[in-house]
Amino acid sequence: MFAPNCCSRLSASLWVTLACFSPILASGCNDPSGPEPVTRIEALPRELTTAEREVVDAGDSFAFSFLAQIVASEDPGRNLFVSPLSASMALGMALAGAENLTYAAMRDALGLESMSREEIGASYHSLIQLLTGLDPSVRMEIGNSVWLRMGFHPETAYVEEVEADFESRVTTLEFDDPAAADTINDWVADATDGLIDGIVTPPIDPDIVAFLINAIYFQGDWTVQFDPVDTRPGDFRREDGTVVTASMMRLSDGEFPFALTPDYAAVELPYGGEAFAMTLVLPPEGQSLDDFVAQLDSESWADILASLSPREPPVVLPKFKLEYEKQLNEVLKALGMEPAFDPFIADFSRMHRDALEAQLHISQVKQKAYVEVDEKGTKAAAVTSVSIKPTSAQLGFTADRPFLFVIRERLSGTILFTGLVHDPTSD
Repeated sequence: MFAPNCCSRLSASLWVTLACFSPILASGCNDPSGPEPVTRIEALPRELTTAEREVVDAGDSFAFSFLAQIVASEDPGRNLFVSPLSASMALGMALAGAENLTYAAMRDALGLESMSREEIGASYHSLIQLLTGLDPSVRMEIGNSVWLRMGFHPETAYVEEVEADFESRVTTLEFDDPAAADTINDWVADATDGLIDGIVTPPIDPDIVAFLINAIYFQGDWTVQFDPVDTRPGDFRREDGTVVTASMMRLSDGEFPFALTPDYAAVELPYGGEAFAMTLVLPPEGQSLDDFVAQLDSESWADILASLSPREPPVVLPKFKLEYEKQLNEVLKALGMEPAFDPFIADFSRMHRDALEAQLHISQVKQKAYVEVDEKGTKAAAVTSVSIKPTSAQLGFTADRPFLFVIRERLSGTILFTGLVHDPTSD
């Protein structure tokens, strides 16, 4: 899909933009009084097992299918920010309770078809441990919780499995109590350091018997930080041809993985000890960001990463803050999970022995996500809730037009968050 080199087809305006920025950036931006340098992380603490490698690869595949479906479901040009990892973990807890067609449909949609049930659970667990303990200079937290309606008694084996594999807290609540939603939302707020204040809307639907919730929190300072002195207003061109003024950060001091091809420009900005990074990708002039994302898959993403090589490109990036909320039912059905939502087909009998008689099914999957990017670094959080109920171009990188960004753990390749910025001045 992507050509490996050559930049002759990039528009002349991008070269002019670079030339205009280069003299300004030459002064650099390192503050000698800034934080002490951190140790660069060169490798994972251990080699990934075959199963762990498969779950990471499956996560990458799911990430771009998930993103493409969300983009297709939204109005063109809308900012969005999601966490495929959060969705995968919340759905993974539901998968642990699924059987037969429901299990196969969910497993395949998550890209885990080559793995046994035991391998899937063990790999989720080891991924949690790997990501949360990898870089002491980056705050990476993953929390899982299962909330059960009083009187709903899931199978003991299911509870033990989600406790062990997902390190999940399992709590029984009186859902009819007006304070029940607040209790769950307090957990969400605590797990995301207040970036997301809740996921459950009171009063709780009287038919819901369980919430399976994942929360991810990420906070990382850039390894090479932008100097706020160099941040100033600049033009950001939207796809409809209009121009907005954004706060544009500028950076020229540092060597970063960079690629410039006829099909994209890309740069990777690391956090802390460089295990985690933000990879930014600009589509070619004339191609909409939504169309570019629609073509992405795990293979083309691997091609982009393989094309990156150490350079010293000037980087110009808008400060931005995004909040996004999405009900994911239709997105997940389009990915093949429809049986899990159908009360007449869904089989969650590993979760509850009477699941088939009660027509236990997923009634709603909802995600909320938040990201803030500034000169110091990035704060990001996402919460995914699964409700269960029965039935009754340029040399440098100038992001002055819509772009894709991906926050990932670089060494294992795990994608944590994905986002599209169509207008950095709009929440």
